[in-house]
Amino acid sequence: MEYIKELEATFKKGAVVDVRSGDTVKVHQKIREGSKERVQIFQGLVIRCDRRDSHTSRITVRRIASGVGVEKSFLLHSPLVLKVEVTKRSKVRRNNISYMRKLTGKSARLTGVDFDRQAVNDVRDIEAEKAEHEAKEAAAREAEAKAAEKAAEEAELAAKQKAVEEAHKATEA
Repeated sequence: MEYIKELEATFKKGAVVDVRSGDTVKVHQKIREGSKERVQIFQGLVIRCDRRDSHTSRITVRRIASGVGVEKSFLLHSPLVLKVEVTKRSKVRRNNISYMRKLTGKSARLTGVDFDRQAVNDVRDIEAEKAEHEAKEAAAREAEAKAAEKAAEEAELAAKQKAVEEAHKATEA
């Protein structure tokens, strides 16, 4: 049992935003289309939170798009979920607010609660930041090496060109 917990812990992110039912969130999700990657933002109301402390913790977000209700589930520890940002916190008394699916218009409004937005959204994963910093340094070193190689190649070509020019001058004279 301990081995399973250790294995699960390796897949967990260092820190995740404290998301609750009733929150309005913006979820930044990485989407790959062919060889391109882009970030898509899905903003909506969290209607369900599952397995909070597990590496399979999940939120279900609902929004109305073109008059149609759209729900998406996001695994919080997934590498495809880049960022979850809480924009509004509302007062709800239960974890699963699926009754919001039936409500429309003014009846679908929730009472807002004051909260420290910056403290809730400021989640830093130091290990991930360190890995990102090392990747940037490696890319910079690689670019520097390429630039040095290109400069040496250009110097060699310039020397060859000068030798050819001198050879032409010697044959003309």
